[in-house]
Amino acid sequence: MKKTELIKRYILFIISLFFVALGVAVTKKGEMGVSPISSVANVMSYRFTDISLGTWLIIWNCVLIVGQIILLRRAFKPIQLLQIPVSFIFGYFTDFGMWCVSFYTPDTYILRIVNVIIGTIIVGFGVSLAVIADVIMNSGEAFVKALSDKFNKEFGTMKTAFDISCVVLAVVLSLVFFGFKIVGTREGTLIAALFTGSVVRFFCSKISKPILKFIK
Repeated sequence: MKKTELIKRYILFIISLFFVALGVAVTKKGEMGVSPISSVANVMSYRFTDISLGTWLIIWNCVLIVGQIILLRRAFKPIQLLQIPVSFIFGYFTDFGMWCVSFYTPDTYILRIVNVIIGTIIVGFGVSLAVIADVIMNSGEAFVKALSDKFNKEFGTMKTAFDISCVVLAVVLSLVFFGFKIVGTREGTLIAALFTGSVVRFFCSKISKPILKFIK
């Protein structure tokens, strides 16, 4: 791969992080939950309000990186440490996204659902850019791959199990922190879980060729 192409791919990946982070911020604004992988950080941001959602996402992503190191040990490749700066960039982008949508508060159930749908579409677009860039996994996907490699299970199966585990952990934390009330994990989490993959496939089918043509 040529150096110029590699640089373009990393630039595209950073752009993808921005859109995913913006989508998370838009989804959160609906106050109906976020994607499964962000749900733990979301609950923590409700409990410890002095720490931003972006910062909690940085912490959560770093926990997942440590998890990869524990699982893979010597098989963990040093290049994967790039996930650390990626996590910080994503966290900062998320807080910037929260600032961008701070002027608007959906005040009806329908508007909140619309917010979640729009946020899911933006996240799906961002993920599709990351798929096209094909340079490095985010910490969530990398953790799932580590699980898949460690236990010799299919990636999709482990991804589903991981997402469910994240939601369960988020619900447990909510019950503990908020007097047996579920906070931060609602219909929006289910919508994101069910439809993000379809949105990613749609955008990949539409924009892969022109973007790859430009990159190469």
